[in-house]
Amino acid sequence: MKKISAIFLFLLGITSLQAQSYKEYIQKADSCYKGKDYKSSVTYYEKAFKLEHKNSTQLYNGACSAARSLETKKAFEWLNLAIDNGYENLYHLKKDNDLTILHPEKEWQKIITKLQKKLNNMEANYDKPLQEELLSIFEEDQNIRKVFMTIYKSPNYDKKKIDSIGKIINYKDSLNLIKISKILDEKGWVGENVVGSQANQTLFLVIQHSDLETQQKYLPMMRDAVKKGNAKASSLALLEDRIALREGRKQIYGSQLAKNPATNKQYISPLEDPDNVDKRRAEVGLGTIAEYAQKWGIVWDVEAYKKELPELEKLEKIKK
Repeated sequence: MKKISAIFLFLLGITSLQAQSYKEYIQKADSCYKGKDYKSSVTYYEKAFKLEHKNSTQLYNGACSAARSLETKKAFEWLNLAIDNGYENLYHLKKDNDLTILHPEKEWQKIITKLQKKLNNMEANYDKPLQEELLSIFEEDQNIRKVFMTIYKSPNYDKKKIDSIGKIINYKDSLNLIKISKILDEKGWVGENVVGSQANQTLFLVIQHSDLETQQKYLPMMRDAVKKGNAKASSLALLEDRIALREGRKQIYGSQLAKNPATNKQYISPLEDPDNVDKRRAEVGLGTIAEYAQKWGIVWDVEAYKKELPELEKLEKIKK
């Protein structure tokens, strides 16, 4: 019995180390990609995928780095694996500038055909008109925000441009909300099995970008949808956080950020019980707060954050 336990613990230790190494390689690969060091990014993705190759998003991202570094064979290999492991976004695949270099290759059309065939099989029983309507709304919602973020992330952005795009976003959001409210009121929170993953996500995105009263109205419906498997728990967490802050309460999962006008630096908006935030995030399928913060150029230090929290609460007018 002792021998079996020892072997089990040994194997458990190896698995844990592999998981840790995989995560570290992925983080380094992502970091190199952001720094436009695509060859190093590919090297780290390759090391990660030798340990595990089941995450469709990471396989897709690896393919993007490989394409950027002109390693086309590797790019196609990882794209195929991404599709085999659940990648479904044909629209993004076709539009992604990272993959433009692959378009003249014979293998590119095979990739498109493979994914299209997979989607056709999956979508045989979908509500196609509703899916198409939701996908159109998705593009409206996301495309203008990509323009906004490109300008917003520039070191010395033009405030007039930001204000102008902000007005366009508000206008588009108001039109999209009318359409989404009608769908929700008539059909409920339709799941992926009815409209597919991206179209289903559109429901959340538009509500997430709406006014507080609308968010409060549809929050119970989304909670119920999560229980039924028709919405993602991770998306619900983001909506819960946004509503909490708008109501003058601290957020639960740390998904919402703000910019300090005095320092012009981003920070994680006031957070309930910072010490246990990772436990709560894990329960809804979110990564660690440190990983999330890093994506936005924020270094997460829980002790430093707790010291800053009273000041952050004043900034965002959190009610005691």
